[in-house]
Amino acid sequence: MALRRALGCSDGELMRSDAKPCSRLMRQTAGIFTVGGALGFWVLCRLHYGPRITVPRSLRWAACGAVSVSSASALLVRLFSPECESQNIAAYDKRKE
Repeated sequence: MALRRALGCSDGELMRSDAKPCSRLMRQTAGIFTVGGALGFWVLCRLHYGPRITVPRSLRWAACGAVSVSSASALLVRLFSPECESQNIAAYDKRKE
């Protein structure tokens, strides 16, 4: 699913065997950006509503921010990371069966 080959940025070779697999890289990126998205959207909620802020409203904004930012960052990693090219996924990502 990586766009690197379509954009001409890929040479089609395998990455080094000690590099992080795509699934772990996506999971770690999404986890980090979940916290950042929640904090960022919570700040936006505070700025938007001011003194009319309520706890359920701020939690809803934080949850939406966490989900949207983490999924967007994981998608960007999947599309543009060299670890997520098809030959590297086939060689290094271990599927749990």
